[in-house]
Amino acid sequence: MKKTVDVLGVSISNVTMAEATQKVREFVKSDSFHSIYTPNPEIVMLAKQDPEFHQILEEADLVVPDGIGVVIASKIKKNPLPERVAGYDLVQNTMKDAVKEGYKYYFFGSKPGTSEAAAEKMRETYPGIQIVGTRNGYFKPEDEAEIIADINNSGANILLVALGAPKQEKWIEANKHLMPNVRVAVGVGGSLDVMSGNVKRAPETFQKLGLEWFYRLLKEPTRFKRMLVLPKFLVKVIFYKG
Repeated sequence: MKKTVDVLGVSISNVTMAEATQKVREFVKSDSFHSIYTPNPEIVMLAKQDPEFHQILEEADLVVPDGIGVVIASKIKKNPLPERVAGYDLVQNTMKDAVKEGYKYYFFGSKPGTSEAAAEKMRETYPGIQIVGTRNGYFKPEDEAEIIADINNSGANILLVALGAPKQEKWIEANKHLMPNVRVAVGVGGSLDVMSGNVKRAPETFQKLGLEWFYRLLKEPTRFKRMLVLPKFLVKVIFYKG
């Protein structure tokens, strides 16, 4: 049985980063498909408004607290998650073990050129890593069969999908039965942009203080309206009776 913590009705996996990384190892060695999602407060709020999306999160194999707001919410409800498990860092942790564990990645999503640039950077960072395919996130429904065929032909066992929430989660759910070789699919949001170097992460000090969101706001003031979801989220958590 999965250990989870209820955050506004979304079941968040009660795991540390080390435990999540170990879960990926176990998933890849299994003979079945596993989905991993990385909600922050904005995604939790989206799930409250979208029953289909909410159900997809509930049925996932691992749902890690990507945003510090999710961890804070668990502490408010006195059922604390042990730590933030950022999706980007989780993927990087798997890549440290990639050669030894035989991981084969496919990068799917982001703007044209981004997944290729991300693959090149990761090959430089982790010599010997197998990134066996890339595809940008601009496609029409009639292109999907070709994309899935390319994923299958690549031999990838880990698929990173960067289409943004909830599109990436819904895409994974709709197509998981068509990808028999994939053992782990992760909804990674903007991670390929960071891997490619197109977007810089907050300095480590901001990350450790749980202020990565604030750094992004300083760098992109146009995100202010989106950031308003955090206080709304915390108010809802305080009054949540689930």
